[in-house]
Amino acid sequence: MTKLIPAQNCADMTELRAQIDDLDKQLVDLLATRAGYIDRAVELKTLNGWPARIPARVEEVIANARTKAGEAGLDPDLVEGLWRQLVEWSIMREARVIHET
Repeated sequence: MTKLIPAQNCADMTELRAQIDDLDKQLVDLLATRAGYIDRAVELKTLNGWPARIPARVEEVIANARTKAGEAGLDPDLVEGLWRQLVEWSIMREARVIHET
């Protein structure tokens, strides 16, 4: 993982775009890592007889993301929309396996 240059230090659009591309790669890598944790959640939920969707946990994850967004100066509504999509994808991923076992 290369160290990002602060946006204000990018001299031109080529450098700025390279930084955005690198950041996008890091985000994809983090999402792939998160998916690995979801796979482990499937194993643990199966052992405990838990469903893929646990509504209280869904809302806790969303609330955490909104809070972190606000603290970072990012629009909490934007982050909530992204996280709801991410959480729904994760639940579908879990449900496919939990229902197969």
